[in-house]
Amino acid sequence: MQVILVRHAIAHERSRVHWPDDALRPLTPEGTRKFRKAAKGLSTLLPAEAVLITSPWIRARDTAALLAAAAKQSKVIESRELTGDASTDDVFALLRARKEKTVVLVGHEPNLGSFLSAALGGEGTRLRIEFKKGGAACVEFSARIEPGRATLQWMLPPRALRALR
Repeated sequence: MQVILVRHAIAHERSRVHWPDDALRPLTPEGTRKFRKAAKGLSTLLPAEAVLITSPWIRARDTAALLAAAAKQSKVIESRELTGDASTDDVFALLRARKEKTVVLVGHEPNLGSFLSAALGGEGTRLRIEFKKGGAACVEFSARIEPGRATLQWMLPPRALRALR
């Protein structure tokens, strides 16, 4: 299985005044504009049959919607396993339940970085990974979807995604 991880685009800063519930914090206009361009580039790397799964938190959901539009996909699945407070084990369990060849996960840091670290190095591995907002990474599991069983295929910051045509 190929797993493409996408960190949500640039969102407003945390504010208990504006967004007492952090799950409701939206993308900034700049984040939307920049990721719309990055999504066009990222869509060139996605197989047509890829399934798109997102955190239900607003900033991730809106990022996934931009990617779905660029990739001309109509369906985005929301999953609690991708929220900002979910565990790495939750993400592995989510993937094991899927049968698709390519799964795109849109979520948050530090969760995506922790999952990527565990997928590549095994449980307890803490690789220092800079996962920029609006960036993406791709790993491949050739057999079992378990910690330490993935191979990194690529990792691109949003600037590189925006440059893809």
